[in-house]
Amino acid sequence: MALMITDECINCDVCEPECPNDAIYMGAEIYEIDPRKCTECVGHFDEPQCVQICPVACIPVSPDHIETRETLWQKFERLTSAKAAEAPRAGDAPVAPTALG
Repeated sequence: MALMITDECINCDVCEPECPNDAIYMGAEIYEIDPRKCTECVGHFDEPQCVQICPVACIPVSPDHIETRETLWQKFERLTSAKAAEAPRAGDAPVAPTALG
């Protein structure tokens, strides 16, 4: 079950940095949650961190994205694997900046 942010959001900016999956972003008017990245913090925390910190309680489960805990865990594993593949590995040579001219 991915979460969603309702129009009761006051844009207080506290939820975005709490998301371990970078699923929260500023939308056209309020913050939004990318359901492809939201795992409800499964794999990271016992409770969704955005829900815990939201001062106006505007982050319910999205009825359009109902998922089982197993599905959320699989999404967590996929996201974690993708992030690890993008990260530089120990021993990799740093990329030297190029001179423009």
